[in-house]
Amino acid sequence: MSSPPLHDDQPLGMTVHSMPALQEVATAQAGRTRMGRWKMLLVLLVCVAPVVASYYTYYVLRPEGRRNFGELINPQRPLPDLVATTLDAQPVNLRALKGQWLLVSTSGGACDDACQRHLYLQRQLREALGKEKDRVDWVWLITDTAVVPEALRPALKGATVLRVPPAALAQWLQPQAGHELSEHLYLVDPMGNWMMRFPPQLDTHGASNVKRDLDRLLRAAAVWDTPGRQP
Repeated sequence: MSSPPLHDDQPLGMTVHSMPALQEVATAQAGRTRMGRWKMLLVLLVCVAPVVASYYTYYVLRPEGRRNFGELINPQRPLPDLVATTLDAQPVNLRALKGQWLLVSTSGGACDDACQRHLYLQRQLREALGKEKDRVDWVWLITDTAVVPEALRPALKGATVLRVPPAALAQWLQPQAGHELSEHLYLVDPMGNWMMRFPPQLDTHGASNVKRDLDRLLRAAAVWDTPGRQP
């Protein structure tokens, strides 16, 4: 007689995995958060490093011990959140000018001889930069409601001309003691910071010194700004 079939009466094997402790979950999540912050910080450093390097090169190293002609503004002053208007009465926020170097003059709309000399120097300085000129905008900020002479308008081709409230402008730009705002040219960097003021009543010799400063700054910033205003 054959033996009856054997039955495997052993219980099914089951593997039980314990749930992760709350402390472990919190530790892992904190680790991921720290890693994300480090990555963000690294990206930020990569973005600002060229800017810091260019400013360090210009302000600190100053090859051959050369000094700048313009007066450095410290601390720098960012473009204000200020709405100006074009000659066609279209509103423009001054902060929209960021992204380029700005060579700025100010005056009333009637534009006296000193104003016209500044506009001429701005245009000539930009043209003298040659292939680098597209990295610089020349800007005329008008501080009143006077009509711009028709004879002057053809010479403004390529300029950015805006009317701004004089009181608001005076909260941003400032002249040297004993001088008027309209006596200077001002330089704004592509990040929108007013960072240099040139001596009042520039002549041709002074303009050549302004160009020297512009050349140095454009060389120092070659790795982090680009020609042409971005749309």
